[in-house]
Amino acid sequence: MPPQWLELGIREALLRDGRRALEDLLNDAHWRVEADQARPGEKCYAARPNQVGSLFGEVILRRNYYADGQGGGRAPLDEALGIVEGCTPALARLMCRAGAVEHYEAAAASLNEYSGLSVPGRRIQRMVNRLGPQMAQWPRPAAEVSPVPAGQVFYVEGDGTGIPVRPEDTEGRQGKQPDQSAKTREVKLGCVFTQTQQDEEGKPLRDPQSTSYVATLAPAAEFGALLRAEAIQRGLARAKLVVFLGDGAAWVWELARVNFPMAVLILDFFHAAEHLEGLAQGLFGENTDRSKTQWEQWAKVLKEQPDGVEIVLRQARQALPRRGQRRAAALKQIEYFESNTNKMRYAEYQARGLFIGSGVIEAGCKTVIGLRLKQSGMFWGVPGAQNVLDIRCLLENRQFGLFWEQYRKPLPTAA
Repeated sequence: MPPQWLELGIREALLRDGRRALEDLLNDAHWRVEADQARPGEKCYAARPNQVGSLFGEVILRRNYYADGQGGGRAPLDEALGIVEGCTPALARLMCRAGAVEHYEAAAASLNEYSGLSVPGRRIQRMVNRLGPQMAQWPRPAAEVSPVPAGQVFYVEGDGTGIPVRPEDTEGRQGKQPDQSAKTREVKLGCVFTQTQQDEEGKPLRDPQSTSYVATLAPAAEFGALLRAEAIQRGLARAKLVVFLGDGAAWVWELARVNFPMAVLILDFFHAAEHLEGLAQGLFGENTDRSKTQWEQWAKVLKEQPDGVEIVLRQARQALPRRGQRRAAALKQIEYFESNTNKMRYAEYQARGLFIGSGVIEAGCKTVIGLRLKQSGMFWGVPGAQNVLDIRCLLENRQFGLFWEQYRKPLPTAA
């Protein structure tokens, strides 16, 4: 017999013994809860058998069940033990994690491979949708109050990315399709992190384990309040220097104005460089040697010169064509730089040891959102997508385990 079959056989035997032990423990007649008595209008079904999933497999629990006559009912002892969707809290935890990391059928396969448990993908989905809202409403503990390290910078970033959704969730929304219809809904992602040190070249280094995320499909105003709450939770009020990094989207800067009025606003340099390329092409033609050379020169000036944006604007205006489409295209880019001038002081930011790129939130859009919600063939309902996002943020924020520590209820007192 191959060694792996020995191990799998032993695991199955241990699971079988564990099921018996857990079943005996949870069926002990001495467990009591105050609510285990009929209320007016209820009918009690004593010791009714109920199949419950656990880390050891399915167990049969015999409970007093109180039917309310309206199609509902309750099992007070199971409620006290934290049984949810017919599963123990320990199994529910694994199901939520698996369903947030992989699509539901893959999550079921992984759970079976790793633990020997057979849990259908649809059951994992129901668990995610049951507990996701609780995780979103969970009152997380505030950050520890401690002295702010000298030179620490508090960063806030925000961005958005579309996820594929069902047709009913885009009805009436303008999108990017040729007929202006939409196939996606925007998930807004925010992050908070700190930076205390620079490397040998003076480039900023993000503090390890300092990044936390929030994500929502709600409108920008609600997202702004959510991101501000996260920043406050992380110690915004004690920060000596707050920096808000974003791209050129108008909603991002309005969010920053309303929720982080004292922050230093920095437009992501790489977004600015993309607009520089558009400016150079508008002035000197697309894909010409002149436009490429000018773009490279302007990018260097913008990044390194204290008055870089003014130099670029002055030279661009001097090179404007008198008429035509190229003039219109160039003027559009000039307007972009004029409206964001005070967010483009890159030489000053670098001299202060600050980040000038929003790479953290760009990466977050891929890892927090894209890896789970933008896979081939997926079409989300908005509530289901939000539930997955809430669990994924807890995982990324290293708070998933803490939620479950607080979710577990103590065993009822034995009589």
